[in-house]
Amino acid sequence: MTSPTDQLERDHRDSKARTGSEEAEFGFARGSATPAEHELIVRDRRFDRQHRSPRWWHSNDPVATAWYNSVSASLPRGEAFFIDTLKPFRDGLPPKLRAEVKAFSKQEVIHTREHVAFNRLVADHGYNVESIAEGIQAMLDLTEGRPKEFNLAITIALEHFAAIISRHLLSDPRYLEGADPEAAEIWRWHAMEEIEHKGLVFDVWLHATKDWSAWKRYKTRSLIALLITKKYFGNRVRDAIGLLEQDGFDRRTAKRKLNAFLWWKPGMMRRMFFEWAAILMPGFHPWKHDDRALLGKTQSDYEAAVMPAE
Repeated sequence: MTSPTDQLERDHRDSKARTGSEEAEFGFARGSATPAEHELIVRDRRFDRQHRSPRWWHSNDPVATAWYNSVSASLPRGEAFFIDTLKPFRDGLPPKLRAEVKAFSKQEVIHTREHVAFNRLVADHGYNVESIAEGIQAMLDLTEGRPKEFNLAITIALEHFAAIISRHLLSDPRYLEGADPEAAEIWRWHAMEEIEHKGLVFDVWLHATKDWSAWKRYKTRSLIALLITKKYFGNRVRDAIGLLEQDGFDRRTAKRKLNAFLWWKPGMMRRMFFEWAAILMPGFHPWKHDDRALLGKTQSDYEAAVMPAE
């Protein structure tokens, strides 16, 4: 006669086997909200290296320029971290998800290349942006020795923040209105791909933590989302203020003007707050907000640059 304990263990094994077979068959993690037909496209876009954007390339406004320059200077080392974070998980993933990780990594490598070039233009105008990159590296060095799932949760938080900003850049023309056309195009292209791959890391997380309890999974990702977003956003504000000081603003004025830009007019941070806060809700998945229509609006601009993701 089978004991109740033996039956529970057998049911648990059968459940895990079904979950594993479903993931192998469909290629995405159980619980994912990513549309089944959704694919990542690697666009090897190279922007004009001869173009010289003005010092205050965004609307001749030093404050808007400082904010976007601060974000851009943080990206190369951050995106390298994202790629490295996924490496330990690749071999155990279902085929479709593994292919998406490959495409994601290619996208991030190209983003890094283009933002390195953009940051070089910023530096050519006399700004010190290397200290910003060093600050990002110092923050990421704190993850050394942490469990690999911890770093995956950090990447989820930062990718969510990036996806929300990208949604606003593409859906509301006010945010890049008046910007140098070539610089604005870099941001729109990057925003499109941030939206396109916004669910990828979360799906890897679902697969990697499939044996965790729902409470452990929720507690880990929500606490890390709070901590890492606060840290990253705070550092971007600090570094943008530093760039404004390089333009001759005193610290108090720089802080006041930047806060007005972020929270009042155009006020992206105020407008995106509740969208960002969705990550703190149980059952969150980036694709529960389906904004693929924004990709359709911009896709045609890049047809000549499309490269198969393999």
